Amino acid sequence: MEIERTRIDIIDCAKTYADGTRGLQPTTLTVEPGEVLALLGPSGCGKTTLLRLIAGLESPDAGSVIRFGATDVTHTPIEHRNVGMVFQHYALFPQMTVQANIGYGLKIRGTPEAERQRIVGELVDLVRLNGLEKKRPAELSGGQRQRVALARAVAAKPRVLLLDEPLTALDAKLKESLRDELAELLRRLHITAVHVTHDQQEALAIADRLAVMRAGRIVQIGDGESLYRTPTHPFVASFLGRVNKLASNDGGLLELGGITLAGPAAHTTHAARASVLVRPEDIQIGQAESGWGRAEVLRRNFLGDRIQLTLNVAGQGTLLADVSRDHAAREGEMVGIRIAPQHLMHMMEDEAP
Repeated sequence: MEIERTRIDIIDCAKTYADGTRGLQPTTLTVEPGEVLALLGPSGCGKTTLLRLIAGLESPDAGSVIRFGATDVTHTPIEHRNVGMVFQHYALFPQMTVQANIGYGLKIRGTPEAERQRIVGELVDLVRLNGLEKKRPAELSGGQRQRVALARAVAAKPRVLLLDEPLTALDAKLKESLRDELAELLRRLHITAVHVTHDQQEALAIADRLAVMRAGRIVQIGDGESLYRTPTHPFVASFLGRVNKLASNDGGLLELGGITLAGPAAHTTHAARASVLVRPEDIQIGQAESGWGRAEVLRRNFLGDRIQLTLNVAGQGTLLADVSRDHAAREGEMVGIRIAPQHLMHMMEDEAP
């Protein structure tokens, strides 16, 4: 099934509600044809507002521009934008079969029955629902219901697919398996998609790029690995994982259990306003020997795939470090600690979350 790949251009798009609340600050964003872009952030950050503006469910402020390809859809009602939507609870019709659910949108558009059956058949193959065509939603697994919702959303060949927290209502184990399935389905469809979520792992698994949002603004855009490894904003660093904030002295140096590391002064002319972050997995723990700092293990938490150590480090106070599940460190012991310079993330204090 061939689906048009549409570029989305959002230019200076903002939303102010009737009571004066600014739901979205002026935002400019491009979603490339065939790309899956995740809008990621905490509740109230503006991600759902932006999705609803793209869908046509909300009207933007004056001066905002939304384009699908060369078409300006800023003031086009939702029924004429040709968007497909997948919601949290899938909103399938319980009395209808899989076939009828997928073909419903085509039927109300007046698509001839033969054409409708052909498209539904193609989608059943595409999302691997063969043999389930006559089943009703209550007879399907969570993953199968998700596939029906996705097939129904793309049956009318929308220019854009919008997903509003489609996995939120699921338990953790089912969510993990379905996010991988959803990622595969979106790749197979080759459709331009915008996916709203507050779940970092979900966004990293599904999206080609992430737009991290806070307080109505996009803070940083990039692929998941780049945002995780080289964030440019402390909020991005902390939202996409866990971080330790390291303290530096007046000269911008970091004291780490008896050794000294180069701090913000080595990287910026604004050392007084700079801070340094490091992820727990980037702290090395070994023997307390020459060239290593010293730290006391306050707590050892076994987390299955790793062990999390809570450390008391002279010059830094309490730090978290992730080590392998077989690491020998025990509570009350002294261990060696060091951090490779390339794993230090330097940020400006006035950007701190």
